Amino acid sequence: MTCDTSIPSHCKAGVVVNEGPNFHVEVQTVPVPEPGPDDILIRLRATGICSSDLHLMQGDLGMPPMSAFGVRSPGHEGVGEVVQVGANVRNFKVGDRAGVKPLLDTCGACELCWGEREMHCPNGVHTGLMATGTYQQYIVSPARYASAIPAGVPDEVAAPIMCSAATMYRSLVESGLRAGSWAVFPGGGGGVGIQGVQLARAMGMRPIVVDTGASKRKLALEMGAEAFVDFKEVADAAAAVIATADGVGAHGVFVTAPAAYRSALSLVGSRVGAVVMCVGLAPKDSVTLGCDPNALIFKSLSVKGTLVGSRRDVAAALDFARRGQLKQICEVYPLDRLPEAVDRLRKGQVAGRMVVKFD
Repeated sequence: MTCDTSIPSHCKAGVVVNEGPNFHVEVQTVPVPEPGPDDILIRLRATGICSSDLHLMQGDLGMPPMSAFGVRSPGHEGVGEVVQVGANVRNFKVGDRAGVKPLLDTCGACELCWGEREMHCPNGVHTGLMATGTYQQYIVSPARYASAIPAGVPDEVAAPIMCSAATMYRSLVESGLRAGSWAVFPGGGGGVGIQGVQLARAMGMRPIVVDTGASKRKLALEMGAEAFVDFKEVADAAAAVIATADGVGAHGVFVTAPAAYRSALSLVGSRVGAVVMCVGLAPKDSVTLGCDPNALIFKSLSVKGTLVGSRRDVAAALDFARRGQLKQICEVYPLDRLPEAVDRLRKGQVAGRMVVKFD
């Protein structure tokens, strides 16, 4: 095992306190973990803050809570430097940059792992739920599942790519949309949607963002949206989207904000062959997406769900960033303000993403 001799015995971490509806986050000092022979120890430089973190801290997704796995620190968008490698590790060395994703590991031996559905592996280990997440500065990752970070991609850009950009890349690919297609992002001013806007633009699609507020309008248009519909400023947001999309409607709707599921189907208008992509997680039993099946039949309308990106999707999204097609979409906070950043996200006060830098 090789290591950086400056590794401390303890480090700082954002820890969830009073897990559940009334949770809060505190910055505490915790022990630095020890990697096994197949692991790497990463000194994180940055972590993104994702709405999924809120769901896990609140425990509202209908799955076992973090505490059931002994986990206190959420987070799944971490980027940093390898400071220790296990004896069996061959793909990383001390000093390399590495990223941690929503999945920390999979079994690697099931049909899903052999194909393009590794993120659905029934034995997958979910970062920040089943294993310590990226709110902690030093974390262990299986070397085989960590992502190499290419030179030229800053930490504050790379961190959100681990989840939000890779998730959106996966959804865009699975939608089957082509260059020139209208891609509509209700809630697209948030951290996941705005990555989708950039990727859709880079892939030749025509993004429309439905959201509200001057800051989200500015960000959406700067990041490549062809149009922004403020649902608080127009009488009928769906009609405004349809009018923009050739008077017909969206080819694809990418729902990243749970509240937008209720109106998502209206955004396709009369478009035949459209697809609604379900991306944003909603609290269990809080919303239903459905319609008269005749509408699906006569318009050949599809509704699909995608989870997060695979290792290949993360690598593809990082390459977009390396080529300058994914830009910084985050506000950057120091570690001591992590609780404030989480609180702002919880209150819906964020345009784009928030990233906490540990240094």
